[in-house]
Amino acid sequence: MHFADLSPFANIPVTNKEMAYNLQLSESEISESLRRSEYSGLIRDVSMKSVNKQAFLDFLIYGLKYVFPTRPSGIGRGFATAHSAPPLKEKIFSDENYVWEHPEGNVRGLIIEPLYKTVPNVIKNKTHLYELLTLTDGLRTGNTRVFNLSAELLKNRIME
Repeated sequence: MHFADLSPFANIPVTNKEMAYNLQLSESEISESLRRSEYSGLIRDVSMKSVNKQAFLDFLIYGLKYVFPTRPSGIGRGFATAHSAPPLKEKIFSDENYVWEHPEGNVRGLIIEPLYKTVPNVIKNKTHLYELLTLTDGLRTGNTRVFNLSAELLKNRIME
């Protein structure tokens, strides 16, 4: 699978320069991340950006919460995430919202740190990417029900 084949990433160009621009990262961060991903087996070939879907899914389900742990910290306004955002919001009902703090956000809730500081700015017009990132937060923050539903939905999207 190539990055361009991932339907959520279909509108994200695949050159390092374009990925850096669209994800609000530096080109060196993109290059280093791709090299680390190839070394770890998440990407088969950096030049082709061929994703090892099973390894990537395994990392998300079994490793993400240990590498990127999170705990709610305070209450603020921001963009909904985890069980407070689509697609989990339609299946999980809770009075407690989780948000990535951001002044343009329209939801009040418990603040959690996104996977990267630029995430709240990047997701504004990228619905598929936003949903994937909220599902990953379901893996990082959720109880067993939220975790299992997030894992199932991610598996369906990644392995399709």
